[in-house]
Amino acid sequence: MPELELTAGTIDYEDSGGEGPVVLLLGGVVMDGSVWAPLVEDLRREHRCVVPTLPLGGHRHPMRPDADLSLAGFARMVQEIMIALDLHDVTLVQNDHAAALVLAGQRPERVARLVISSCEAFENYPPGLPGKNLRLTALVPGGLYVAMQGMRSHALRRSPIGFGWMSKRPLPDELVDRWLAPLQSQRGVRRDLRKYILSARRRQMIEVCERLSAFDRPALVVWTPEDRVQRPEHRRRLAELLPDARLVEMADSYTLIMRDQPRAFAAAIREFIAESGTRTVAAAGSGED
Repeated sequence: MPELELTAGTIDYEDSGGEGPVVLLLGGVVMDGSVWAPLVEDLRREHRCVVPTLPLGGHRHPMRPDADLSLAGFARMVQEIMIALDLHDVTLVQNDHAAALVLAGQRPERVARLVISSCEAFENYPPGLPGKNLRLTALVPGGLYVAMQGMRSHALRRSPIGFGWMSKRPLPDELVDRWLAPLQSQRGVRRDLRKYILSARRRQMIEVCERLSAFDRPALVVWTPEDRVQRPEHRRRLAELLPDARLVEMADSYTLIMRDQPRAFAAAIREFIAESGTRTVAAAGSGED
């Protein structure tokens, strides 16, 4: 798997290649880029799909000890990824985590359009029962190690404190094994996740969302009314806050829409890119660093 060297450390990424419009897909906590595989399989014929694994627990390489793993730090990583891979006119897609929201409100130079799908927002931070459980676990020394070893139990990982409320369809055991392996085996990966979790402040997330009113490019909010982790009422709040936004409600799904409804999600992204057209945004040398 290709790697990128960022200020924070080394990350893995996947790149479908091709000459089509660039779609940069960002996932959530305790997952790697494979969460997007069904959607990428659908989009890659017409789009270049780039899928990094951010250091949120599913990553294989521990970050540098001094890495900034705050919300702002994750937005900076995404900016560095776009610069390192020379990505322009990017459709930035976010699920579960909020790195794209931070970037859109601060430094969206290379972002042509934004897709927000069932992610943490406003006062829901850390989000839902899984997020609150992770925070309580991280507060206890050694707590993440014990919790992740416990997730070897299929019953526990399918419960609401595991992945049970993330996907309406059971996630393949081998997929979840892959996501959990770094946390179960690497102290540095547990340190990174703990660092991020303990930096989380509700006020920070509210400020991140408030800054989205400055994002004047096309935005698509994709949410499921049945979400049990990310609050369904936030879909309209976000759509109303963004100046140029449309809302798509995705039925029969929980948070991981790319797993529950990959075909419908891919179709919504494809239609959004086609209808919003090509937008030229600033390239390197226009104030980026």
